[in-house]
Amino acid sequence: MANVKEKYKKEFEERARALVSQMTLEEKVSQIINKASEIEHLGIKEYDWWNEALHGVARAGVATMFPQAIALGATFDTELVERVGDVISTEARAKFNASQRVKDYKGYKGLTFWSPNINIFRDPRWGRGHETYGEDPYLTSKIGVAFINGLQGYDEKYLKSAGCAKHFAVHSGPEGIRSSFNARVSQRDLWETYLPAFEACVKEAQVEGVMGAYNRTNDEPCCGSPTLLKGILRDKWGFDGYVTSDCEAIRYFHEYHKVTKEPMESVKLAVENTCDLNCGCMYQHAVNAVKSGLLEEKYIDECCVRLFTTRMKLGEFDESTPWDNIPYSVVACPEHRALALECAKKSIVLLKNNGALPLDKKKIKSIGVIGPNADSRAALQGNYHGIASRYVTALEGVQDYCEKEGIRVYYSQGCDLIKPTTEWYDNDRLDEVREICKECDVVIGVFGLDESLEGEEMPGGLGMQGDKPTLSFPGIQNQIMKEISENAKKSILVSMTGSAMDLSWQDEEFDAIIQGWYPGERGGEAIAKAIFGEFSFEGKLPITFYKSLEDLPEFTNYEMKDRTYRYMTREPLYPFGFGLSYNSYKISAELDVLELTDKGINVTVEVENKGKLQGSEVVQAYVKAHSKDAPVMSLRAFKRVELMPGEAKKITLHLGKRDFALYNENGELTLNEGEYTVFVGNGQGTQRATQLTKNAPASFTVACKETEIL
Repeated sequence: MANVKEKYKKEFEERARALVSQMTLEEKVSQIINKASEIEHLGIKEYDWWNEALHGVARAGVATMFPQAIALGATFDTELVERVGDVISTEARAKFNASQRVKDYKGYKGLTFWSPNINIFRDPRWGRGHETYGEDPYLTSKIGVAFINGLQGYDEKYLKSAGCAKHFAVHSGPEGIRSSFNARVSQRDLWETYLPAFEACVKEAQVEGVMGAYNRTNDEPCCGSPTLLKGILRDKWGFDGYVTSDCEAIRYFHEYHKVTKEPMESVKLAVENTCDLNCGCMYQHAVNAVKSGLLEEKYIDECCVRLFTTRMKLGEFDESTPWDNIPYSVVACPEHRALALECAKKSIVLLKNNGALPLDKKKIKSIGVIGPNADSRAALQGNYHGIASRYVTALEGVQDYCEKEGIRVYYSQGCDLIKPTTEWYDNDRLDEVREICKECDVVIGVFGLDESLEGEEMPGGLGMQGDKPTLSFPGIQNQIMKEISENAKKSILVSMTGSAMDLSWQDEEFDAIIQGWYPGERGGEAIAKAIFGEFSFEGKLPITFYKSLEDLPEFTNYEMKDRTYRYMTREPLYPFGFGLSYNSYKISAELDVLELTDKGINVTVEVENKGKLQGSEVVQAYVKAHSKDAPVMSLRAFKRVELMPGEAKKITLHLGKRDFALYNENGELTLNEGEYTVFVGNGQGTQRATQLTKNAPASFTVACKETEIL
């Protein structure tokens, strides 16, 4: 566990308090803005708190670019994600060391990273959903904790870098009105869906920072919410790290939310509710707020103490830390780039295969690669990214592979992502697409989106400031896909998006479909090698793929009813947790007891690889409560199991009382008397999941004898 020992925490806090006591009011205020000023007479350097590391050190030049966060969620592999966090913090320290040597303290040069994004991807229209680990609170909790552990390190005294769980809370679109939107949510949905990942990151990973959200939640602006920041985060969970606003969020209190009248009132609301840091410039008004008697200076003091405690945990005011000698040569080194490839291989998901895959290189003389994302670097990276030392697009991955095998590769952009033309005339690559389909033994279509179309509050794109108006592929992509599916001898679709799309007709027409996500710097290499069977697909969907937007409530409705696999009653196209493999895996399970006690239940699972390739399967355990308003079922345990062909392994999953409990309308975690069903297998215990995997999970009935509040 990433954990600075308590004795050092107290030491750092005492030192921070002594340092702050020497500051004037103006000096203190200069430290609670993200671009903190130098205070020379106290030995305090300039420091910019704003740094990003969603899937690699971002906005700071070259760094290893891992698959986007949603793809890391698709790995269902906490150990792998923890390694990713560790590599990111290693490269961060290398860059920090280099910057410190030349006294460069500008933006994106620090060690306080505003990652991970652990919001729940509740609606596929949300443009920032690909920054998250998916729609499930449990999966998000486990992946988020692993990432933070890797990022913050394991030294007993110092943090390697500081993580920040964002955006607290109930934040997942719509982007265009986020600065004024009031997310109304029941206590049950708040505690059952929106808060569990934050609680886990605070209590289990001891995350150093938490960022408030732009929106209001139940009438309170999140960056000044007494309920969220004081009542839950500080008092209930015991969080003692720093809280930062999202950028310009304090200004929105009076300009858009209209909960305050002017800047000083906004500052008072945020500071008194323990929002320590303002990303922006509103806290400059804190000096006048104090001098006018509106705000007590003691609140500024406490903000500063928490902020300097964090900086001290990072070793800024000490002579040395364990990471001072990390050389710049580790940045984008071969070992780190190999990990990026491993992540890509474990994240891409095989959604359909009628036997077309894997391709047999001995039987193929020519292959076509068509589509706007085929040779796109943007489609590899997602948003909040750094710069890779080398990119391998899907086209380049296929070319590199086929070149060695003497296979001719044809390429056409096919169309633009969104415009009807690539050069001048509408649909000007149609003839080229048709000719390639005639020439080639197989055609790979690579379509989708990129960060210019789904992302954070941006103009242009799809017309919703980063969100999606529909689940359809934009522009004339569907038309070009139809040409491929109708004319190619064998057709494979690779969808490179950060969110669920409508693949209903493609599921009928293409021979195989792959969800490639934004797979990082070596994503194209992973896709090519998977298509040719160099390894088996291993990714699982961290989100539901819906058949239609008609299956979903309004985007602005934050109730969970009919959202995500946990609450939807209609059949999905592809369910959460689903992903095909070239191997078949035999999974058997047994429970040690069928009556729930304080000791919980141990689930013994045996997994056997019946296929011909080395690979891994994700064992998933779901719990279904048979009570009113309960989720359809909820993921409560998972484990990725690595197996050689013919090998079998046994693992144990543990289900405790909390795994059977649900929050009631008062926000109380309640274990209800009655029966529960436990499903154990490689997917959900639903008809659609079983239909697609052709492998029904084992199911067990578990009894709970009494109701209790946990």
